[in-house]
Amino acid sequence: MLEWWEFALRLGCAFALGALVGVERQWRARMAGLRTNVLVSVGSALFVLLAANTVEEVSPTRIAAQVVSGIGFLGAGVILRDGVNVRGINTAATIWCAAAVGVLAGSGLYLGATMGAAAVMAANILLRPIARKLQKRPSSSSEVETAYQVRVVCRDSQDAHVRALLLQALSDADFTLRSVDSGRLVEDRESVSVLVEISTNGQREEALEQLVRRLSLEPEVFSVHWRELEERSE
Repeated sequence: MLEWWEFALRLGCAFALGALVGVERQWRARMAGLRTNVLVSVGSALFVLLAANTVEEVSPTRIAAQVVSGIGFLGAGVILRDGVNVRGINTAATIWCAAAVGVLAGSGLYLGATMGAAAVMAANILLRPIARKLQKRPSSSSEVETAYQVRVVCRDSQDAHVRALLLQALSDADFTLRSVDSGRLVEDRESVSVLVEISTNGQREEALEQLVRRLSLEPEVFSVHWRELEERSE
């Protein structure tokens, strides 16, 4: 049987390290953020602590094994399919790792739990720019869906005309339309900003540059630019 202070220490360690992992997820506005990762870590630690406080339990690792398999159901709930994209895999993996951190903390392996939480943070923060650069390598035959946002600022009276031109140009270039939105600019009430989100297979920067040149010739269009959207697959 564990003393109460040892029980509290292990539980507190699981809470703190789960919060450390969850802060990064919350900051990036993922589906499973601060509270979810804390609860996963604390819950895993509690199950292990239950085994540690059960005198008849000769193999506490059996509880940890059940945590590993059971957490998969929670992780599956944050994985979503959007066309050819699958979102939430990184978040599900982070939840799984948070459970592992909780198991280590509940077992009293404080250094191992701390090192595990640090490794999860490093994977989500330090490896992110590397993964993004690898993902953006040009490939004309890529099957990966890429999302873009096109923003056009024009005169209010030309909103409908610009929308029609924009949608026609996107249709001719075989882009898939996701959303269209427009609103008046705060600094200039006579102008509107038209935002269009589109998607296509592979990289289509050249087609978007042609679209920008085409729309910029319109007399009532003040600015046109595009950017690649960061898919929330993590």
